[in-house]
Amino acid sequence: MKCIIIDDEPLAIEILSGYCEKLDFLDLVNTYTNPLDAITEIKEKKIDLIFCDIEMPQINGIDFMGTLDNRPLFIFTTAYSQYAVDGFELNAVDYLVKPIPYHRFIKSVSRVQDLISKKQKTIMEANVFSSTGDSTVEKKFIFVKAEYESIKIDLDQIEYVQGLKDYLKIHIANTNKTILTLMSFKEIMSKLPSNQFLRVHKSYVVNVNYIKTVQRNRIVINDMRIPIGESHKEAFFSILGL
Repeated sequence: MKCIIIDDEPLAIEILSGYCEKLDFLDLVNTYTNPLDAITEIKEKKIDLIFCDIEMPQINGIDFMGTLDNRPLFIFTTAYSQYAVDGFELNAVDYLVKPIPYHRFIKSVSRVQDLISKKQKTIMEANVFSSTGDSTVEKKFIFVKAEYESIKIDLDQIEYVQGLKDYLKIHIANTNKTILTLMSFKEIMSKLPSNQFLRVHKSYVVNVNYIKTVQRNRIVINDMRIPIGESHKEAFFSILGL
């Protein structure tokens, strides 16, 4: 999800930026201390989510939200709880009161993630139905380049992805087969459904459907013990509700 932060307090921007960097499904495009400076970027780029303060000297965050046509999803971030009703009347996804705990931030952006996933699924089904007249099936595969060809991989067959320097090693379920591809984690995460694949370590992405057990610092998939990185631990446990 492409997001921006609008807040007149640099410290608040720094905290939210750090939270965003910990979650692979968030792409922080830019930050602003003046909401009016963000208008051009919102119009020209497909911004999915805006974290927006309310009490700002240039324009009130709620008023700013009301000026936007085809506006992105909003999460208001403020020290003043009295604005909550106004924010929700404008269909803001959430209202976070400062200081914002990380677990509360995760819960909020997970809600946005669910909304966007449902919207994309609805659009995809509508497009397929209009072109075929039949019901649709979600895309269940990706293509990755390996040597001189593009290989089709069923998403449900990917157990986990392991990072090896500049390469990724994709482990295929119920076989000894692995696929080595020259690709970054950011690139492959953009191809994988975020409700099924989670980044748990700087070197690992796992398919949650293959997790046998979750221990304090590791995940067990078949006989493989995959470490849970400190920077990913809180998000991982929160998303799985553990």
